[in-house]
Amino acid sequence: ILYQEGETVAVTQIIAYIRQPDEKLPEPPAPSSPAVSGSAAPKPPAPRPILAPPAPPRVTPVAARMAQEHGVDLSQVTGTGPGARVTRRDVERYLAASKAEQKIRATPAARRLARELSVDLQQVAGSGPRGRVQGSDVTAAPKPSSAPLPAAPLLPDDVREIIPLQGMRRTIAQRMQASAQQAPHITFDLSVDVTAAEDFRRRANARLAEGQPRVSFTAVLAKVCAWALSRHPMMNSRLQGEEILVLDPVNIGIAVALKEGLIVPVVRDVTRKSVMQIAAEIADLAKRAHSGALRPDDVADGTFTISNLGMFGVERFTAIINPPETAILAVGRAKKQVIVGEDDEILIRPIAQLTLSADHRVVDGAIVAHFLTDLHLGLEQIDTLLM
Repeated sequence: ILYQEGETVAVTQIIAYIRQPDEKLPEPPAPSSPAVSGSAAPKPPAPRPILAPPAPPRVTPVAARMAQEHGVDLSQVTGTGPGARVTRRDVERYLAASKAEQKIRATPAARRLARELSVDLQQVAGSGPRGRVQGSDVTAAPKPSSAPLPAAPLLPDDVREIIPLQGMRRTIAQRMQASAQQAPHITFDLSVDVTAAEDFRRRANARLAEGQPRVSFTAVLAKVCAWALSRHPMMNSRLQGEEILVLDPVNIGIAVALKEGLIVPVVRDVTRKSVMQIAAEIADLAKRAHSGALRPDDVADGTFTISNLGMFGVERFTAIINPPETAILAVGRAKKQVIVGEDDEILIRPIAQLTLSADHRVVDGAIVAHFLTDLHLGLEQIDTLLM
């Protein structure tokens, strides 16, 4: 070091050398001698190279506008977007850090050192007057761990809303994820002529008194499913640990869509109830589901689930099994199609697409196929079934 502390040094003067232990210091430059008369004029100094200005940081339009409003130097902001692009959240973090840093009493040199050494001034004890942090306090502070910190989640600037995953939505997410990961799903599609089922439903509604709940296709389907489940009890079972529990009552859950998510109230002992009773229970459960008046036992002990999206115009979809059940039936809308009759005649019939998902740990394809065969038979010959 060539000068003493506090000494004023002209700009561009060398103030210190960094050398190896055995390296000699260079000789100080000799003072220039006066020009000799008649000697050639000294050459003008070579012009300094003009350096290109640093490239401006990549920044999103929203972040640029926010930086301009708050007077933020974007070159001081670390970008976390694609290609180190500065995003709105980067500017917000920089502003928050700047506000926190301004509350700390520290010298300008200490603040500069803290930035260079990645030292959090909030963790440094100041030794100056009134606890002011000095540069020596920063250099003496423990250095941050070299282990990389987890990156903050990247969010695009056009995010409209952030919704916490909680309440009913969180429960649905956990149950559906567990079902999809733990239960190997097998799915089967079935096209069913629902002419007979629709005729039965219309006749049933014609017999109802005014004000009674109308019989829906879901109610008819629940009754036929209960009949088929009683013929194929493995479809009405659940896996518990190392055992398969074959269940006696047929309790069918009916998926109801709410604003907050999906809920599945249960109609119990469906095999012992008429279609009218099933329709009345479904209407009552759906009404109480929408008003938030369901009781815990209204959604417990289901053995099979029906999810009908036909009223929304959905033609076909695949549903995830509602654990701990073994199967779920997804119902699409009935659509008029041209089919060939038993005597090769051309017919136009309402055809509904049914998709059944089953837990392959509990049942194999043959069991599911036999169940669907009976379900198909029951829907197309419902009058015989319910006599």
